[in-house]
Amino acid sequence: EKFRIAVLVSQAALQFIQGITYTVPTVVKNAGFQICADELGSIVEGHNVKKLRDHGGVEGIANKLSTSTANGIPTFEDSLSRRKKVHGINKFTNIPPKDFWVFVWESLQDTTLTILAACAFISLIVGITMEGWPKGAHDGLGIVASILLVVFVTATSDYKQSLQFKDLDKEKKKIAVQVTRNGYRQKISIYDLLPGDIVHLAIGDQIPADGLFVSGFSLLINESCLTGESEPVNVTSDNPFLLSGTKVQDGSCKMLVTTVGMRTQWGKLMATLSEGGDDETPLQVKLNGVATVIGKIGLFFAVVTFSVLVQGLFNRKLHDGSHWSWSGEDALEILEYFAVAVTIVVVAVPEGLPLAVTLSLAFAMKKMMNEKALVRHLAACETMGSATNICSDKTGTLTTNHMTVVKAYICGKIREVSSSLETSAFCSGIPDSSLRMLLQSIFNNTGGEVVKNEDNKIEVLGTPTETALLEFGLLLGGDFQAVQQESKMVKVEPFNSVKKRMGVVLEIPGGGFRAHCKGASEIILAACDKVMDSNGEVVLLNEASINHLKDTIEQFASNALRTLCLAYKEMGNEFCAENPIPFGGYTCIGIVGIKDPVRPGVKESVAICRSAGITVRMVTGDNINTAKAIARECGILTDKGIAIEGPEFRLKSEEELRELIPRIQVMARSSPLDKHTLVKLLRTTFEEVCAVTGDGTNDAPALHEADIGLAMGISGTELLWVNMIMDTLGALALATEPPNDDLMKRPPVGRKGNFISNVMWRNILGQSCYQFFIIWYLQTRGKAVFHLGGPNADLILNTLIFNTFVFSQVFNEISSREMEKINVFKGILNNYVFVAVLASTVLFQIIIIEFLGTFANTCPLTLQQWVSSVSLGFLGMPIAAAVKMIPIGPM
Repeated sequence: EKFRIAVLVSQAALQFIQGITYTVPTVVKNAGFQICADELGSIVEGHNVKKLRDHGGVEGIANKLSTSTANGIPTFEDSLSRRKKVHGINKFTNIPPKDFWVFVWESLQDTTLTILAACAFISLIVGITMEGWPKGAHDGLGIVASILLVVFVTATSDYKQSLQFKDLDKEKKKIAVQVTRNGYRQKISIYDLLPGDIVHLAIGDQIPADGLFVSGFSLLINESCLTGESEPVNVTSDNPFLLSGTKVQDGSCKMLVTTVGMRTQWGKLMATLSEGGDDETPLQVKLNGVATVIGKIGLFFAVVTFSVLVQGLFNRKLHDGSHWSWSGEDALEILEYFAVAVTIVVVAVPEGLPLAVTLSLAFAMKKMMNEKALVRHLAACETMGSATNICSDKTGTLTTNHMTVVKAYICGKIREVSSSLETSAFCSGIPDSSLRMLLQSIFNNTGGEVVKNEDNKIEVLGTPTETALLEFGLLLGGDFQAVQQESKMVKVEPFNSVKKRMGVVLEIPGGGFRAHCKGASEIILAACDKVMDSNGEVVLLNEASINHLKDTIEQFASNALRTLCLAYKEMGNEFCAENPIPFGGYTCIGIVGIKDPVRPGVKESVAICRSAGITVRMVTGDNINTAKAIARECGILTDKGIAIEGPEFRLKSEEELRELIPRIQVMARSSPLDKHTLVKLLRTTFEEVCAVTGDGTNDAPALHEADIGLAMGISGTELLWVNMIMDTLGALALATEPPNDDLMKRPPVGRKGNFISNVMWRNILGQSCYQFFIIWYLQTRGKAVFHLGGPNADLILNTLIFNTFVFSQVFNEISSREMEKINVFKGILNNYVFVAVLASTVLFQIIIIEFLGTFANTCPLTLQQWVSSVSLGFLGMPIAAAVKMIPIGPM
């Protein structure tokens, strides 16, 4: 709504000032241009036709920008730098990233740490007053050191995570566009676009800057992101305005870039709005809820503990008769109790859980980025692990999307096509008239282009299908430019997924018009009533010849070839460019079979998904025989599954679909709406977690519908270190554990599945019981077992308990690498973060025990005591292995 209002207001303001006479600024004139960015912005943003006419139309604007609508801008370095200086670059001003110290400050805002900091301050004042410096400051400084350690570890984790997302954001914004510069068509980054560039746009492209329509066919632009209007806008030479951020819904065009970056309408609107924070995933929300509940329980026990300790002190003073006399030592003791209570709250809150999820998802996004799979929302990585159904497109997803024509049916004969085949060998037997018509169809009825790059080498541009056809035309000895110049193109109807065809109308030099059409073989063949025979003559189709052509299509399709039919129609002098291209009465030129090989590893991946209980379906616009052949090759189509065509699927009732959908493994000849319907029914009626893979253009509705389109001392310094080991460092270590193949042997967690499974509860309870028993035993029998006596007995015992507990956590982290497997050491060295965290924990524990006793209220241990406490911690590993052998259900 904000976008829509801002657009309307800006357009009204620009229209209000449209009568103002324009004077070229001196800086702009000196740089070699006759129009400035502000004037260009007022024309395009305000849809100001009058101003556009005053400047000489699109050609006049191009001249004033020192560019050519045919050849684009010159690429001399001096020219480009002047253009950048005067008109700017195509980048938006981003919100500056948070500095590391901002994360430190945010970490310090934690309420419990703030309370603990207050305790440290009071402890320093009381301690120094009572015992002097430096002895009286030890306890307070110990708390400060522990707080800083926790804060810096948390801040470092958060900061590194923010850097990862920044890198990911850069990666997903790397978009290339086709432009003409210096007379050569080439691909450049959208960030390198400059005013004056000539950009080539097709269906599905996002318009990368504000600009003007130069030429094109049937161009429909979706401006809903700016205006909120869902109805597409028809852009022509009479309404030539194109706005950054909008999308090409249909057609194709050449665009003259006028304004870029923050000077575009999209850039101005983005400057008025700040980005929202990162969305929390569903699991993060649940875990934060759990953390809150546990925090409240911890707070309750902290209050109880504080009350009991204060009550004990009061009873003791009452017994001594000193309850009316309170000293500084008594105040210090109450402060100790308060610090203990606060520390209980700090330890109880499992802040490591949300951190672990965030880290896991961040690492998952990074790994997927390395695999060239971009995820736009953090939650998708989490949901992905719960997917029970995958609806995959075929082309480019299951297959390599590198297509070549391998067979062709021309003039009544099937011919093999090979890049090593001599042109003369293939063309022998094909009459010249038929060959000319075939080349005219290939080179004119196309969304691609054959160009010469700056190295004077031929380069074929376009979609994989268009590229395959154009390469086939070149293989036949055709000259792309020469064939195109033989006739004038008067109308183009670009390919779209609904019609499944593309058509052009040419004005023939000898007079009259000729239409060419290509697309899905069955659809084009249905519009034909004639065919070229072996002599190149046009003959009527009869039942036998129609069946022969259909058999050829099925034969190609059964060999996993994508088939396209090419046809033409003589139209005399009756055609008007304003009318749609007629569809009927065509002559079949031929049928081509295009090979798109299955990606390596697809069959194995499908098998792994199936073994994990994930259903994989292929949903494609291809011929059903082609789809079935590829699906069998991938292992998607089984004997028990069925393949269905989109038109048949549409006719089914809701009850029939409820019975049919669980068995559907292949849907061929499907429209975007068919894919959307299938995904919606899987999610709602069958309550499945559905993932959709596709190119994001024709599959947009389905992608949008899918789930996936992720005894304590004064300060509690012992406790804070334990808290960091168990929460922050533990989360960091286990969250970065790389995935292994065995994960795909587990069934996916459904939409309503618990995030703590029965297996986890078993392991948690088993380890908790063992650790509770060990700590209780040491607390009650420790002095006798270790023969402790003298004034330091309590301090040594507390240090032993602390050391035992810490090493119990260290070994428990290793045991937690696998929830069910006994061997937890497999692949441990592959996770450098895990090894580094464990090594750092052990190193710091040694330092705390042996050298920081004054701050941490510990004392150095003997070798025997070290061996004993580490051994008791290690004993948790065989206990954990034994617990894993207890059979239990997965949920």
